[in-house]
Amino acid sequence: MGNYCDAPVIVDTKKDEVHYNSSYYYSGHFSKYIKPGARRIGSQTLSNRILATAFENINGETVAVLMKENDREEEVSLSFGGKSMMLVLPEHSIATVIIH
Repeated sequence: MGNYCDAPVIVDTKKDEVHYNSSYYYSGHFSKYIKPGARRIGSQTLSNRILATAFENINGETVAVLMKENDREEEVSLSFGGKSMMLVLPEHSIATVIIH
């Protein structure tokens, strides 16, 4: 019987191997920038090729996390509070923008 678990870390005790799945890395990424007590705020994407979310930390900074799942890099525009910026998301990447 196979192990169909998609845990962040899987240990194969027979082969003495540790496997780190992508969820291990992006959970660490989120927890580095989104602090305890943060509240999720509205975010919107105009492309189904980008996943995005945003939070406001208790210190007032806004954190936007963008994820690119496919095999192409893409230039995106991020707008917040009347300001905007352009950035390039490489294929299969996750990026965080902190707005003070």
